Amino acid sequence: MSRSRSAAFMGRARERIELDALLADARHGAGSVLVIRGEAGIGKTALMRYCARQAFGFQVREVCGVESEMELPFAALHQLCAPMLDRLDVLPAPQQQAIRVAFGLAGGSPPDPFIVGLATLGLLSEVAAERPLVCLVDDAQWLDSVSKQVLGFVGRRLNAESVLLLFAVRSDTGDADDPGFAVLPGLTLGGLTDEDARELLTATVPGRLEGRVRDRLIAETRGNPLALVELAGGMSPEELAGGFAGRQSMTGMLHDLYLQRIAGLPEAARLFLVLAAADPTADPVLVWRAARVLGLGREEAAAAEAEQLLVIDSLVRFRHPLVRSAAYAAASPEQRRTAHQALAEATDPQADPERRLSHRAAAATAPDEDIAVELERAAGRAEARGGLSAAAGFLQRAATLTERPGTRADRTLAAASAHLQAGSLRTAAGLVAEAEAEADTDLQRALVARLRGQIDWAAVPGRSAPVQLLRVATQLDGLDAGLARETYLDAWAASLVAGRFADPGGHLPEVSRATLQSRALAEPSPGPAHLLLRGLATLIDEGPAAAATSLRQAVDAFVHDPDPGWFQKGANLVATAAALLWDFDTFALLSGRWTEHARASGALAPLVGSLGVRELVTAWSGDLKAAAALRDEGETIAAATGTRMFPLGAALLAAYRGHADEGIPLIEATAAAAVERGEGISLQAAHWTEAVLRNGLGQYAEAVAAAERAVDETYLPQITWWVLPELIEAAVRAGKRDVAEQALRRLTRHAGDSDWPVGIESRCRALLTDGTAAAPLYAEAIERLDRTPLRPEAARARLLYGEWLRREQRPTDARDQLRAAHERFSAMGAEAFAERARRELAAAGEKIRRPESQAATGLTSQEEHIARLARDGRTNPEIGAELFISARTVEWHLRKIYIKLGITSRRALREALPTLGDGSSAGPR
Repeated sequence: MSRSRSAAFMGRARERIELDALLADARHGAGSVLVIRGEAGIGKTALMRYCARQAFGFQVREVCGVESEMELPFAALHQLCAPMLDRLDVLPAPQQQAIRVAFGLAGGSPPDPFIVGLATLGLLSEVAAERPLVCLVDDAQWLDSVSKQVLGFVGRRLNAESVLLLFAVRSDTGDADDPGFAVLPGLTLGGLTDEDARELLTATVPGRLEGRVRDRLIAETRGNPLALVELAGGMSPEELAGGFAGRQSMTGMLHDLYLQRIAGLPEAARLFLVLAAADPTADPVLVWRAARVLGLGREEAAAAEAEQLLVIDSLVRFRHPLVRSAAYAAASPEQRRTAHQALAEATDPQADPERRLSHRAAAATAPDEDIAVELERAAGRAEARGGLSAAAGFLQRAATLTERPGTRADRTLAAASAHLQAGSLRTAAGLVAEAEAEADTDLQRALVARLRGQIDWAAVPGRSAPVQLLRVATQLDGLDAGLARETYLDAWAASLVAGRFADPGGHLPEVSRATLQSRALAEPSPGPAHLLLRGLATLIDEGPAAAATSLRQAVDAFVHDPDPGWFQKGANLVATAAALLWDFDTFALLSGRWTEHARASGALAPLVGSLGVRELVTAWSGDLKAAAALRDEGETIAAATGTRMFPLGAALLAAYRGHADEGIPLIEATAAAAVERGEGISLQAAHWTEAVLRNGLGQYAEAVAAAERAVDETYLPQITWWVLPELIEAAVRAGKRDVAEQALRRLTRHAGDSDWPVGIESRCRALLTDGTAAAPLYAEAIERLDRTPLRPEAARARLLYGEWLRREQRPTDARDQLRAAHERFSAMGAEAFAERARRELAAAGEKIRRPESQAATGLTSQEEHIARLARDGRTNPEIGAELFISARTVEWHLRKIYIKLGITSRRALREALPTLGDGSSAGPR
C-alpha cells in the first residue's frame, strides 16, 4: 500500500479547547502548567504542535527528551534557558551563581535545585514580561533527572507569569511516574473516537479502505492515531485483513514498522539516520558537521525526509521518538560507534566537553583506560554540579571500559554507591552483583556486602539489617578503619530503627558493645565520625553522662566544619546526636543542612530520610503547614525511588493538628506497619504521638495507655524522655498520681541542663506540685521554653498554667495565659489544643472572638505571610526567594492584598496589619 499522506490536525476538540484556554490565560498574565500523558503515538506531540501554531504573539521554546545511556546534569534545562542567559543580571546574586554552577559556567558548591528552579522561574518571568512565552517539553520522561526536578518545581509555582509550560510524558515507559510531574495538572489522552478515527483514515490513506478492515483497524489500535496512519499506510490489504491483535504491544508494532521503512533506505541514508539518532541535542549544525566527517550530505538526509522519517530545519526532528529508537536499533554496533566517533569529532571540546566525552565512550571498541579515567573525572564534575544521577552514569560507563578486573570492580562499586545515593536502588543492586563477580580482594568483597546491606536497608529497614551491617563492619575491621567506622554507624542506625524487633545479635546494646570493642574505634582518629560513633555506642553501653563529651565534640565539629560527604551518608545520626544532647537549635540546624546537601547533590535516597527528620523538626517547632509540605515532597520522592519516609514527623504533625478522625487512623496504620516491618522506633513514635493527640483532645485515660506502651519500646533513653511528659500530664489529669510521680522520677534522672529539658521538667514538676509552689515552676517552664523554637511546648506550658490558675480561683490571670495559649495554638493550626484552651477560657469567663487574621481581612494564609513580610520591609525578590515564588507572583499577590485591605501602597500595610498573630502573647505572672 502506498505511503500515507500527512493530515491536518483533527479530533481532540475537548483537549484543544483546554489548550486554547491556557493560552488565553497566559496572554492575560496567568501562568499555568499541564502534563499531557499517553502511550506512544496517541497524539501528545500533535497537541503540542497545535499549541505552538495557536500561540500567536508568543515566544516559543522547545525541548525534547532523548533516551540515552548517560545523562548530563541540567542538559535539558540549559537547552531551554540558554537563549535567556543574557538576562541573568536581573536575578539575585545567589540565583545567578546557582545557574552558572549548574550550567558549568562557574565553579562553586553544588547548587540547590530549588534555587536553580527559582532562578529559572525568574528568567522565564522576565522573558515573558516582554511577550508571553510557551515552553513545550516533549518526551519529558527522558529528561535528565535534575532538569525534571527543576522544571517540576517551576511548574508548581507558575502563577502571575505570562508563561504556559507544557510537558508530554509517555505513559508506557518505566520513567513515566516521575515525582516532579506527578503533582502537576494532567491531561491523559485516550484513543480517538470512532468517528474521528474514520475521518483520519479517509484523509491520510490513499484509496478506499474496505469497511470491515477499517473498523477492525480502529478497534485493534484502540484509536491510536499514529498507529492508524502508519499501519494503514505501511501494511498490505492482506496483512490488514489478517489483523494483528495480540501479536505485540502497539509500541512494538510501530517500532517494527519503522524498522522496515528504515531498512528500505540506501545504506548511506541509514547511516545518516543513525548519526541523527545518536545526537541528543537535535542541533542541525552539529549533525551536518558530523555528517561531513563521514562524507554524508544533503542527498542522504533527503532520502530519509522523503520517507517522512525526519525533518531538518532549525532542529533535527524525527517523525516520532520511535523512529529515533528504531533508527538506532537498526544499526550495527560498528555503525553506532562510527556515528558516535563522528559526533565526538564534531563537538567542541571547550564548549561541551562532557557531551564529547560521552560520544567518545560510546565509540570505544575495547576497554580504554584513558577514557575511563576521564569519565571518572566527569563524574566528579557532575556531582559537584548536583547531578548525582549523571555521575552514576559516568562511573558505570567507566567501569565497562576498564580492563583490569580489580579496577573494574572498584569502579562498579563506586557506580553502585552513586546510584544508591541517587535513589536508583534496582540499578545499584544490579551493579553490586556485577562487582561481586569481579571482586578479588577481601576489602572489595566486604564492600560488596556493605552496599548490599545498605540497599536492602534503604528499601526495607527492619529486623535483619542491623545484624547484616554489623557483620560487614566486622569484616571491614582491620581492613579499612574509616569504612569500618562508617559501617558500624550504619549498623547502629539500623539497630536504632529496628529497636526491640531486631534479630538476635542486632539489638542496640549488642551493636554498641561490638562497636566499642572494635579495632576501628581503638585506633586514634581526629575526625568527628570517630567521636560520633564512640559517643553513640557509649550512650547505650554506659549512659548519657559518659557519652556527653564525645557527642558534643562530634556535633560541634559538624556544625563548624560540615563535611558534604557525611551529610549524604551519616547526617541522620549527626542530627540525632544533637537531639540526644537536648540541643534543639543544633538539631534544627543540622537537619536543615542535611536536606540542603541532599537536594544540592541530587541524592534522592538521603533526601527522603532528611525530609522525614526535617518534617519532625518543623512540626515540633509549630509550623504545621511547612511540615505538611515537607511530607508531600518526601512521600512523592519515596514513591518514585522505592524508599520509605520515616513516619515520626507525619505522626507528630497529625497529633498537633488534632483531628481524631484523621490522626487516629494514620497513627494506627503507622503502628501496624511498624510491627510488620520490624521498626521498633516507628512503633514507639506511633504510641508517643497518639498520647500527644489524646492529651490535646482531653482523652486522658487513652493518653495514659498510649504513653505507657511507648515508654520502653526502644533502647534510646532520650526518645523515652520525650514520651514521659505526655504520660505525666495524662496521668495527673486521669487521677493516676502514682503513675505520674514514677514517670517524673525517670524524667529527672537523665534530663539535660538546656532550656528544652529544664523547661519540660519544670512544667511536669509543676503538675505534681501542690499549692502556690507550683506557680514559679510554671513561670520557669514558660520562660525556658519561650527561649527555644519549640512553640507548641511553650504554648502547652501556658495552657497548663492557665488551667492551674483557674482552679486556684485566679480567673483574670488564668485568662491571660489561656488567651495567649489559644492564640498560639490557633496560629499554628493545632486545633485540639486550641479547643482545649478555648473551653478553659470559657470556663474562666471569656468569650472567644474569631481569630482576626483571616476572618477580619479575608486574606489567605499565603497572602497574610506575604503581607507581613512586605510590611516588615522585605523586597519582592527577597519575599519570592523565601517563599520559592517569582517576584512577579509576589507583586500579583500584593495587588490582591491591597484590594482586600482597602489600601493602595506597601506603606499602608503597617497600619492595616498590626502585630496580632505574629506570635506575641502574654508572659507568666
